[in-house]
Amino acid sequence: KRHREVTRQHREKNYSLTAAIVGYTNAGKSTLLNRLTGAGILAENKLFATLDTTVRKVIIDNLPFLLTDTVGFIRKLPTHLVESFKSTLDEVRDADLLVHVVDISHPSFEEQIEIVNQTLHEVCNSSNKPMIIVFNKIDAFSYVEKDPDDLSPKTKKNISLDELKETWMARMNENCIFISAKEKNNIEELKKLLYERVKEIHVTRFPYNDFLFQKYDEEENI
Repeated sequence: KRHREVTRQHREKNYSLTAAIVGYTNAGKSTLLNRLTGAGILAENKLFATLDTTVRKVIIDNLPFLLTDTVGFIRKLPTHLVESFKSTLDEVRDADLLVHVVDISHPSFEEQIEIVNQTLHEVCNSSNKPMIIVFNKIDAFSYVEKDPDDLSPKTKKNISLDELKETWMARMNENCIFISAKEKNNIEELKKLLYERVKEIHVTRFPYNDFLFQKYDEEENI
């Protein structure tokens, strides 16, 4: 507890904001952290491949912030494992921004979203934190296109990615993005979105430190 308090004070002293990557297990959180930071974190397709939090510094343009990888959430976390996840829960509680990574290619991705959101609300008390939803693994997304003569209603497996984007996801506006961390699809767009969200928090939290966001034209400095 003392170590975490010292760390928290150090972050505040250095105007450090933290974004925590959260999500269901195997959603691609560690792969995304590696892609954004080059951290070289173990990323495997297995339950709890990440067993501890990893914090790395990220600089986008001239804006630095901390990015934290966390243990993947699951349904009905066994009571005896809650203490083991304490570092993850603490990081989520302390985070200024949540980056919710979702495996869009998983058949039950919507259920997984609900499980993560419920856990965040019940265990981490983080329902009021700003959040970006990152729909990952678009390279692995697949659907079954219906035959034109098939007049039966579409099922979930018949919905394309473009059609999904026009459902409830469309109401999220700029608070969601579709990427492939593995194939580097839309990573630059994600960086821009992270920059904007962190900047909004930074300006509010540290109103006298806005010099970080000033950009000067080279000709004006001559």
